[in-house]
Amino acid sequence: MLNPHEPPSPPDEPTAPAPAELTLRPIGFVRTGKRVKFAARHQPEETQAETNLVELLPSRDLELALRDLAGFSRVWLIWWFHRNPSWRPLVLPPRGPAQRRGVFATRSPHRPNPIGLTPVQLLEVRRNSLVIGPCDLVDGTPIFDLKPYIPAYDAFPDAAAGWLDDVDAALAAPPAFTVGLDPLAAEQLAWLRTTCGIDFLDRLTDLLARDPTPHRARRIRRRQSGALEIGCGAWRAQFAVEGSHVRVTLIEPAYPQRFLVDPARPGIPDGAAQLAFLERWPERESGAAETTH
Repeated sequence: MLNPHEPPSPPDEPTAPAPAELTLRPIGFVRTGKRVKFAARHQPEETQAETNLVELLPSRDLELALRDLAGFSRVWLIWWFHRNPSWRPLVLPPRGPAQRRGVFATRSPHRPNPIGLTPVQLLEVRRNSLVIGPCDLVDGTPIFDLKPYIPAYDAFPDAAAGWLDDVDAALAAPPAFTVGLDPLAAEQLAWLRTTCGIDFLDRLTDLLARDPTPHRARRIRRRQSGALEIGCGAWRAQFAVEGSHVRVTLIEPAYPQRFLVDPARPGIPDGAAQLAFLERWPERESGAAETTH
């Protein structure tokens, strides 16, 4: 209520129109070692130990800005989907049935302004960097801001999650498919793990056990030959479905050899490992040449 004994407040200053464009500058970059999107899960997987680093830029007094953050066990990362140059109003989420949904009802990277938000474990505050736990960011992701996670205000465990509540209920059921490896696929995966330190078996098995049907967001497709394949970052796995059993038949590089040896295409993820793989299992046998990029 207005107090009749107080003088009226001066009129508000005229509000300047909002700018059509805003300029943001990264304060740092995340270092995760995950060079391909397949390696970065859609949400942080905290059941497995993982250590990552947020490196702040050596300027703008950012070191001072970290003061007093060490007492928090979690921190929000506000970041940029720097590998997504365009957006879509309807997207196909990787979870649930193949149904397009409004992008604002999802966490898809294909947004009008591709801003990401992730709460991560804060393990250590160093002079100009943060040691964090599991995260869903690829290596080199620009970081715009850090904010402390405050449980009293940031956690609402009883909140409704819309269509995801139905998806989570379905995922709570046991997987509908069992997954096995043919001898060749088992040999190839073991070679990648022991020789190159590359291991995506758990992720591959988890995706196929839930639903092996073609799905663009899950990178499952049927080739012209009729074979089914799933993209696993810089690698592909061919598989067959027999009733409720999925049989992984072989592994192959995602890039043909002519790309891997082309000096005009530097920085292909796992490039050296793929060349070594093709020496052991030549391209004509693995079938990688059928894949186009």
